[in-house]
Amino acid sequence: MTNAIYLTATEPFSGKSIFALGLMSLLAGKTDKLSYFKPVISGGKKEKDRRLDLIKSHFKLSQSYEEMYVFSRKKAIKEINSGNESFLIDSIIDRFKKLQESSEFVVVEGTDFVDTTTNVEFDGNIAIAKNLGIPAAIILNCSKRSVAEIVDLALATVKGFVSRGVQVLVLVANKIEAGTEDDVAKRLRAVIPKETLVTTIPMQVELSNPTMSEVLESLEAKLLFGESQLTNRVDHSIVGAMQLPNFLTRLGQNTLVVTPGDRGDLIIGAMQANVSRNFGKVAGIIVSGGIPPEPSIVKLIEGLETIIPVLQVEKGTFQAVTEVNQIRARISADDTEKISIAVRLFEKWVDEKALSDRIVGFHSETLTPRMFQYQLVKRAKAKKKHIVLPEGDDDRILIAADMLIRQNVVNLTILGAKESIQTAINRLNLSLDLDKINIENPESSSKFEGYAKTLYELRKSKGVTLEMARDLMLDVSYFGTMMVHKGEADGMVSGAIHTTQHTIRPALQFVKTKPGVATVSSVFFMCLPNRVSVFGDCAVNPNPTSEQLADIAISSAESARMLGIEPKVAMLSYSSGSSGAGEDVEKVRLATELVRSRAPELKVEGPIQYDAAVDPEVGKKKMPNSEVAGQASVLIFPDLNTGNNTYKAVQRETGALAIGPMLQGLNKPVNDLSRGCTVADIFNTVVITAIQAQEN
Repeated sequence: MTNAIYLTATEPFSGKSIFALGLMSLLAGKTDKLSYFKPVISGGKKEKDRRLDLIKSHFKLSQSYEEMYVFSRKKAIKEINSGNESFLIDSIIDRFKKLQESSEFVVVEGTDFVDTTTNVEFDGNIAIAKNLGIPAAIILNCSKRSVAEIVDLALATVKGFVSRGVQVLVLVANKIEAGTEDDVAKRLRAVIPKETLVTTIPMQVELSNPTMSEVLESLEAKLLFGESQLTNRVDHSIVGAMQLPNFLTRLGQNTLVVTPGDRGDLIIGAMQANVSRNFGKVAGIIVSGGIPPEPSIVKLIEGLETIIPVLQVEKGTFQAVTEVNQIRARISADDTEKISIAVRLFEKWVDEKALSDRIVGFHSETLTPRMFQYQLVKRAKAKKKHIVLPEGDDDRILIAADMLIRQNVVNLTILGAKESIQTAINRLNLSLDLDKINIENPESSSKFEGYAKTLYELRKSKGVTLEMARDLMLDVSYFGTMMVHKGEADGMVSGAIHTTQHTIRPALQFVKTKPGVATVSSVFFMCLPNRVSVFGDCAVNPNPTSEQLADIAISSAESARMLGIEPKVAMLSYSSGSSGAGEDVEKVRLATELVRSRAPELKVEGPIQYDAAVDPEVGKKKMPNSEVAGQASVLIFPDLNTGNNTYKAVQRETGALAIGPMLQGLNKPVNDLSRGCTVADIFNTVVITAIQAQEN
C-alpha cells in the first residue's frame, strides 16, 4: 500500500494525460486532500507547464502552481552540468515530503522527454522514483508497434526500473491498435511479474487529432471567425483548389479546409456544408497566402447563425497543410470534451478496483462536493437507468443531455420534434448523437392513444373524459409522467421551463406516493466546502404540520442514506432544547417526538437552532449531551419560507453547489428543476433521479 505513485513514460507523446486524468478522477472520489507534483517541468512561471495547468484547473487543486514543481528544465540541466545532482534530488525530496505530509495522496509525474536523449530522461525518472521511495506507473507508447515489439519494450522498461530498486505497480500499453487489446494484454501478463497490474488502452482518434485551437496556436494564425468553436476536432485536412461541386465531394467528417482567401465560393460552400444534414461536420477553414476574404464574403459570414473557425495565415496553402499534419495533439485545460474522453478511456480499460487495492491505503471521513459528485456519477453508471426529459425545446436540456450521453451515465428519452431538436444540436455545436437517445413527439407518437386511454381509466372517477385525457396527453409533463407510470422510463426530470406545480401535478395524480408515506416533500443536497448537508423541505410544503415535519425528516434521512450520507437529523427552530416556548417551537418538538417513535434507530435532535446543529463548539455549549448537535447532516426546516430562503442564502453567500430539489415520497422518481437552473443543475438532478430509480 502507498499514498503516492510516480507516472512516467518511455518517450514523448506516450499519453500520460489519460492515466493522470483518470487516476486523479478516481482518487478525487475518495479524498479532497490530493496533490499533484511534477519535479521538473518543461515551462516555468511565464510559460506554464501544460499538464500542471490542466490538472490544477480541472480538479481545482488548492496547491499554488509554484508548489507543484521544483525546477524548470533549464534550471535542472544547469544544476546537473554544474555537478549539483545531489542538490537537485534533495530539493525534490524535500518538496515531496511536505506534500506527502499535507495530503492523503500525491501523484508525481515524470519528465517530458524533450531537449535531451531518451536514455538520460529514462535514467533520471528512475532516479527520482527511487529516491522518493514510491512505486511507478509506466505508460508505453505502442503506436505503430507490433505485438512482439510491445512485449520487448515492456520487458526492457520494467526490468530497467526493477533492477534499480523501483517497484512497477502499473504497466499501461497505450495507443495500441484497436482489436488487439486482449492479445497484447495476454502476452504481457505472461512475461510481466504478477504484482504489476497490466492494462491496455487502444488508440483514440478523438485524442490523437488536434483541435482548431491547437491549429491556431501551432500555425500562429490570426482568428477571423468562430472563437466559440475552437474545440472542433480536425480528423483530416484538404486543399480547396477545385471547383465547388468537386470540392464538396471531398468533405468528410471533421475536415479542415485550407484554401486561398480569395476563394469565397469554397469558404461559403464549407460554411453551408457544415449546417447541412447531408454533409459531415466541417472543423474549420484556413485562408492562406495572407489574403483575407472579400468584404462581401465577410458580411455574409457575419450574418450566419453558426460560424465555424476561420483562420488566416501568411503561409502558402501547401505549407499550411504540411504544418497542420505535423501538429501533435494535446489535452488542454479548457478542452472539456477531450478531458471527458480521457477519463472515460481510463474507466473503461483500467481495472479501478485492482488499481485501488494496490495504491490506496487510506480512508477519509470527509465527504467533499467533488467526492460526492464523483460517487453519484459512478453509482448512476453502475446500473444505467432510463430518464425522460420532457423539455426538448430548451437549450440547457440538450447541452446536459449531451454531457450525460458522452459520459454514458443514463439512457435518455427527450420529448419534442426530432427536426427541431436536431437543428438546435447543430446550432449549439453539440456532439449529441440522436441514434443514441429516444426522441418522442407526443403529437405524433405511437404511444399517444394508449397513454390517453390509460389516463382516462385512472382519472375517470374524477370526471376526466377520454377527450380530456387526449388533450392532457399533449402536455409534455403528462406524457413524460405516463412513461414513468407505465415503466417505459425509470424517472423524469422537468421544470426548466415549467412551474413546480405543472411538473409534479401529474405525478401526484397517478404515480402516487409510496405505501406508508403521506407527504411528498423535497430536499436539496448542499455541497459546502468540506461537507454535504441535506436541507428539507425547501420547495414543496409551505407550512407543514408536526406530522408532516416528521414525514419530511424520515424521508430526508432515507434520501441521505441512499446517497452515502450518514443521517444525523436536526429539527430546526429558533430555540434549542427547552430554552424556548411558543406554538412554532412546540410544533417542532412534537415532530421530533414523532420521528423518535416512528424511527427509533435514527439520530435526531430538536428543537435546535441552525448554529447549534452545524457548529461543534456551539453545539457543545447549547446541547452538550446531544449526539447530533454540532454534526448534523440532515437539517429539517419548520416551514417553506425559512427553508427556501436559507438554502438560497447559503448558496449565494458561500458559493455552495445546491443539487436539487429532489422530490421524495413518490412511488417512482419525478424531479423538478428551477426555471433558473444551470446545465450542471440538470446534469446532477438526472444523476440523482437515476439513483432513486435504482433504489426503487
